[in-house]
Amino acid sequence: MKKVLIGFASIAMAFTLAACGNKTVATTSGGKITQDEYYSSLKNTTSGKQVLQEMIVNKVLEKQYGDKVSKKTVTKQYNSYKDQYGMTTSSLKTQIRSNLLLKEAVKANDKISNAELKKEWKSYEPKVTVAQILVSKKSTAEDVIKKLNDGGDFTKLAKKYSTDSSTKNKGGKIAAFDDTNSTLDSSFKKAAFKLDEGKYTTTPVKTEYGYQVIKMINKPSKGKMSDHTKELKERIWNADMSDSTTLRSVITKVLKKGNVTIKDKDLKNVLDDYLGSSASSSTK
Repeated sequence: MKKVLIGFASIAMAFTLAACGNKTVATTSGGKITQDEYYSSLKNTTSGKQVLQEMIVNKVLEKQYGDKVSKKTVTKQYNSYKDQYGMTTSSLKTQIRSNLLLKEAVKANDKISNAELKKEWKSYEPKVTVAQILVSKKSTAEDVIKKLNDGGDFTKLAKKYSTDSSTKNKGGKIAAFDDTNSTLDSSFKKAAFKLDEGKYTTTPVKTEYGYQVIKMINKPSKGKMSDHTKELKERIWNADMSDSTTLRSVITKVLKKGNVTIKDKDLKNVLDDYLGSSASSSTK
């Protein structure tokens, strides 16, 4: 099954399959190409069918969940993404809105059991703040740890030894993170979460970047599961947004509520990925 993150690639192509006619799309020395000709050719391609499929899903998502996604929410996410993607404002905002609508559908249709909450709770770690000293050799990391054991100041040692130019002058301090962080090395996170506040690793931590000495600066209490129900649900829903099986199930439910009718007999099977043969039988 194709990845079903709605709107991200195909809708950015921005053509409407239904609005065709005899208007000329292109001219050549061999003749002109009309919208009808373009449509007839395009609708039989995999990409053309995918565009229509995504347009249909977005229409029903907008109808069912549009009031749950505000322009303010879209703009906020856009401002955090705009420098990462070489896209126009309009197309990126369209993609963001489509994804936010899909997430609302996931939240509404993918019910979370208490067993799932308990499972998520086991891996849950609140955001912690640590400092680190990165070096290229294990022996150097061992020397740093020895100096710390002898009463050395972590901030001064970071400035002297760390090869991480972005943190060494900040005492090695990095941005707060939790267990869902995907940018940090897994060995680094595992070692950090084991530390109590004020403690540091007593053996070098081998990561993809070299050897690191880590100190726990701030470690909030995990508390009780009941205090984090909303947060745990958000974590599960965010994970579901990357799970094709879950998304397929949710989109199927959304389409069944959408009263979709395919008017073009050549495209009668366009929703079979989600609705099976039932899509064909409803075609008029």
